[in-house]
Amino acid sequence: MKKYTFTEKKDTRSGFGAGMQVLGQTNPNVVALCADLIGSLKLDAFIKENPERFFQTGIAEANMICIAAGLTIGGKIPFATTFANFGTGRVYDQIRQSVAYSNKNVKIACSHAGLTLGEDGATHQILEDLGMMKMLPGMTVINPCDYNQTKAATIAVAEHEGPVYLRFGRPVVPIFTAPDQEFIIGKAWMVNEGADVSIFATGHLVWEAILAGEILAEKGIDAEIINIHTIKPLDEEAVLASVRKTGCAVSAEEHQIAGGLGDSIAQVLIKNHLAPLEYVGVEDSFGESGTPAQLMEKYGLNAAAIVEKALKAIARKQA
Repeated sequence: MKKYTFTEKKDTRSGFGAGMQVLGQTNPNVVALCADLIGSLKLDAFIKENPERFFQTGIAEANMICIAAGLTIGGKIPFATTFANFGTGRVYDQIRQSVAYSNKNVKIACSHAGLTLGEDGATHQILEDLGMMKMLPGMTVINPCDYNQTKAATIAVAEHEGPVYLRFGRPVVPIFTAPDQEFIIGKAWMVNEGADVSIFATGHLVWEAILAGEILAEKGIDAEIINIHTIKPLDEEAVLASVRKTGCAVSAEEHQIAGGLGDSIAQVLIKNHLAPLEYVGVEDSFGESGTPAQLMEKYGLNAAAIVEKALKAIARKQA
């Protein structure tokens, strides 16, 4: 098992803020919109340096999406920002009609996704956003794993032509990817090569997959761990190459099992290479209030759960 260490923890939303600051300095067409959550989206540096390129829409998310769509007509690259629940579920109609159907170059960048929103509870902990957004034709969906990868993804998204949903979160998590990494949309990142089971993880679950890989290694199991930072377009080639080698797989995500990363992987396997697949995700349930760590443990979104599902997948392969 390849060893990964970290010296610092940061929230992925701060990686977005850092990426936006770079874009403010390097891409004059990038503009930012926010629905009254500047501090939560870490936009302070971008606004301070580029006040004329920021639009505060207030708590009017549907209006923000429509304004962003309009700005693209003049050649701007708008980043529409808010909490993930408000930026997808609340304004799905506007995204579908004004952004996806019209193929507008809008970047919908949302923080506070998933259970790790914590104490704010079920009403704010959206667990359906990846599924909703990936179903929209032409929508690119990205869910990076740490501060550095989120910063790199933010910069890459501005260069991509077409609508994008970029998802990140509030809790501090280990920084374990390279600060100077090249982020390639649609290209999975091989975290650890292995031979016994494939673990496909996204977002905050990538670090948990690494911890799971270490536990499995102690049991004599060689896990292949792949970071699927781009949910759509999915790197089908990487998925198939891995599962053809290992013979079984686990998907791990901070999202409903229905409609998430695991569903996308299942479709690839059903069409191309049948193999046992186990899911780590939320099973048809809303969240609740609690610390991020408490919730991740209660809902089975941690290293222990990944180990359990990996052992189950291997047993099914051998049956």
